[in-house]
Amino acid sequence: MDSQIADKAAQASAKSPADPAQAGHAHGSLPRNPGMDLDLDWALGIEANTSAIERRCASLPGRRSVKKDHQAAWLLKAISCIDLTTLAGDDTEARVARLCAKARQPVRADILAALGMEEITTGAVCVYHDMIPAAVRALQGTDIPVAAVSTGFPAGLSPFHLRVEEIRESVRAGAREIDIVISRRHVLSGNWQALYDEMKTFRAACGEAHVKAILATGELGTLRNVARASMICMMAGADFIKTSTGKESVNATLPVSLVMIRAIRDYFDRTGFHVGYKPAGGISKAKDALVYLSLMKEELGHRWLQPDLFRFGASSLLGDIERQLEHHVTGAYSAGYRHPMA
Repeated sequence: MDSQIADKAAQASAKSPADPAQAGHAHGSLPRNPGMDLDLDWALGIEANTSAIERRCASLPGRRSVKKDHQAAWLLKAISCIDLTTLAGDDTEARVARLCAKARQPVRADILAALGMEEITTGAVCVYHDMIPAAVRALQGTDIPVAAVSTGFPAGLSPFHLRVEEIRESVRAGAREIDIVISRRHVLSGNWQALYDEMKTFRAACGEAHVKAILATGELGTLRNVARASMICMMAGADFIKTSTGKESVNATLPVSLVMIRAIRDYFDRTGFHVGYKPAGGISKAKDALVYLSLMKEELGHRWLQPDLFRFGASSLLGDIERQLEHHVTGAYSAGYRHPMA
């Protein structure tokens, strides 16, 4: 174990000079996606071969397994890409403070020491608007951003001017990332101009805060709709595209992820701008996180394994990853209560 695992964790996301998608940009220094004029010919020319997509995704779990030290390294990488989330009706400031403490030290110190790691944090903490001040206070002195869900989350059906003002209020409260929800009806009715205009307005309201566009893919009907909505949101300036609110009956899936990731790749090939990806909802097991990381690496390359371009939206995932890391260190599985989230 020792420092070799730390080295492997770094290598899991190290930039390769041979990867053209990484040339010229260090981690954290990428220019934001400014968006572009709506190009409906491009967006509506996108199709999705469902059977081919499903075959590709079905091959991933068995073909891309990692073991032993390599697995531990990839799990550490996954931790650094987690948006540690609490979006419950009974959230309190005390709960958020405990969650932020977990974000600052997501793995027990004795496990980290055995793995040769000195420090690791999650990618962000994600909360409702009212909990932003508590999260900002609890994360003071760190570089962990607070992300806030916004625009009438999760349905996105509140009056439009209130959704825009909610973004502004969250930015003023200290949120550095805003997770907005699109109006699904625009996608289902094919009103792509309305979706573009909505996303562009949300992006402008965010100012310097980065915006993640939640597509609620489980409610969009088809993979083709997912692909087209992804492209329209990127054209309108989304910094990230995200699968789900976590409140739909179907959340993140590998086929949906493949469609969105390839839309990101196409957008980068056409514009040269990087857009991030965030699968959210239903990802609770360490083995699932490894599959998503493998998919990102194969489809987009090493650069998209950094937390400025990839996040998991999760609450219980971290507990299972910490449990797997303890097993790697001790050879025995511990009870779940030994790895509380908050």
